Amino acid sequence: MNRAKSIVIICTILGAFALGHLTAESRQPNMQAALVALKQAKAALEAATPQKGGHRQKAMEYTDLAIDQVVRGIQAANLNR
Repeated sequence: MNRAKSIVIICTILGAFALGHLTAESRQPNMQAALVALKQAKAALEAATPQKGGHRQKAMEYTDLAIDQVVRGIQAANLNR
């Protein structure tokens, strides 16, 4: 199995574990699903070849920002329950 596939598999497993753990705490299934999808997208971007004129790197940066915002949204929802 190549390195890229291993990274995607590991991130998927970790994402599924985090989803199960956090969903029980936060009751935010749509936000949790978005978080898992963003983490999978990040893994796929990391596995892609880097010669994309800087766009791959920028996409990873935006994905990190999106992950952060989703986490903050979940935290805010938990404070307001």
